[in-house]
Amino acid sequence: MNAITMQKGVTAQKTDIIQVKNLCRTFKVPKRSDSGLLSSIKALFHREYVTVNAVNDISFTVKKGEIRGLIGPNGAGKSTTIKIMSGILYPSSGEVDVMGYKPWLEREEYVKHIGVLFGQRSQLEWDLPPIDSFYLRKKLYDIPDEVYKRNIEYFKELLDIAEIINKPVRQLSLGERMKCEFVCSVLHEPPLVFLDEPTIGLDVVSKETVRGFISAINKEKNTTFILTTHDLSDIENLCENITVINNGTIVFDDGLAGLQEYFPKRKVVKVQFETPVDYHALEPFHPTSYNRMKAEFEVDLSECDVKTAVNRMFECLPVADINIESVSIEEVIRHIYTEQ
Repeated sequence: MNAITMQKGVTAQKTDIIQVKNLCRTFKVPKRSDSGLLSSIKALFHREYVTVNAVNDISFTVKKGEIRGLIGPNGAGKSTTIKIMSGILYPSSGEVDVMGYKPWLEREEYVKHIGVLFGQRSQLEWDLPPIDSFYLRKKLYDIPDEVYKRNIEYFKELLDIAEIINKPVRQLSLGERMKCEFVCSVLHEPPLVFLDEPTIGLDVVSKETVRGFISAINKEKNTTFILTTHDLSDIENLCENITVINNGTIVFDDGLAGLQEYFPKRKVVKVQFETPVDYHALEPFHPTSYNRMKAEFEVDLSECDVKTAVNRMFECLPVADINIESVSIEEVIRHIYTEQ
């Protein structure tokens, strides 16, 4: 593992921008008391605690310019890891070096060099237009006038937000708000951006826009992204390398091609019909669930590609709406454990 010898906040191509070594984080949580009134009263005066290992001895590195997927089921420890790397939490033990900083010790200076986007926490002021939130970031990060104007014009064109940045945030759709959230995260040109569920709740078109934006910023500015998501399509479309965390430990740390070996070779297709459909019309497609107005199918990718299967459905069935889903992150992790 190469040591970071560069100036703080400055990274060169192919160097390790993040080094995590033997990281642990424990929490004390109240011990569940026995049922009964007496036990409840006793717990008020003498509460016992148990130690929970949220992150347990994990190590990995991330190179400058990489888009790294950090995935796992809920409660796996990935959010705790993100919070330590972004300086929100401190570790119980272990080492974390990000661009030469110890994030939790040098937070005031460190946060000037990172961007953060949490899909369920907004950086925008609800009653103000996004342009006001952008200007606030300009002041917070002391962005020069010329750089601010150049970046605003760049993002207006890249994300097609010229028509919405002067409208109150409350009038924007979720997809439009997410575009503006991204601008808030990268307006100050940070070399490293943490993205926590950036496509959650978005429709297909908005997801594609977000992925295109991440890819463009990565290629044009060599920005490093750490991405957590439950959507395997985000991983397949964006990430070069993947770290899978489960129960606080790393169960996989390799390239996308290596992870794809564990992907179940199937897709789930959910269809809603314009008019009621009899079961015999669906038999050729072998539905896994069915009622007269909707059905669910599994497409075996070793036998048929999704595009062909969907085209056949449009030809044979009165399709009103269709949704194609990958298998869950949880199922991929189960496959990893099975193979190991």
